[in-house]
Formats: sequence, structure tokens, C-alpha cells
Amino acid sequence: MTDDAKTLAHRMYEAFNARDVTAAEAIFSADFVSHPLGATGVESVMKAWAGMHARFPGLRVLVEDVLSDGDGVAVRTTLHGTPADEPPTMMEFFRVRDGRITELWGLSTLSRP
Repeated sequence: MTDDAKTLAHRMYEAFNARDVTAAEAIFSADFVSHPLGATGVESVMKAWAGMHARFPGLRVLVEDVLSDGDGVAVRTTLHGTPADEPPTMMEFFRVRDGRITELWGLSTLSRP
């Protein structure tokens, strides 16, 4: 599953960068859990993506590193298009089941309002 999980990670960031919020329905499982947001379900992803795009209209995520082992994936990205002096860094860790992301943990240097 390692290559499939890496491909899924890239698909997620490509959809985010393309502002294709509805693609989340094919990327995340129906019982998806976001630990950073304290939210569940695909709708929580769609709402979070739309909120980020509204807050930072020029936001683009650049994937720097992707590591995977079995059903786990770790991704380091930089966020471009924010007002920060240096692009914020984000680390996301997620679990894949049946070709979809089922659970996500994350850390970011991006300031929140």
C-alpha cells in the first residue's frame, strides 16, 4: 500500500491547490477523523479547505517530503501565498484504509486568528 498511500497524499494536495473541494469526497472516508480540527466526516474537510481558500486566496501547498509505511503517511509541506515572511511549514500524518484517508493528525507553523 505504500505507493498507493503516497499517490493518495499527492492527490489530496493537488485537489487542495486546484480548489477542488468536492474531490475530498473521493479522497477521504465517510468516517474520516481530523484530530487537529476535532471534527469528523468529509464535510469537515470541505469546510476547512473552503475556509483556508477564503482566508488566503493565493494559497498553494508545496509537498516537500512524503514518507509512508504500510497504511501510514507522513508529509512535510510549505504553504505559499500567506502573509508570513517565510512560508509556513506543515506536517501531516494520516492513515489510509481502502484507498481513502481515514484519520489525520497535523502540526503547522501557520498562525491562526
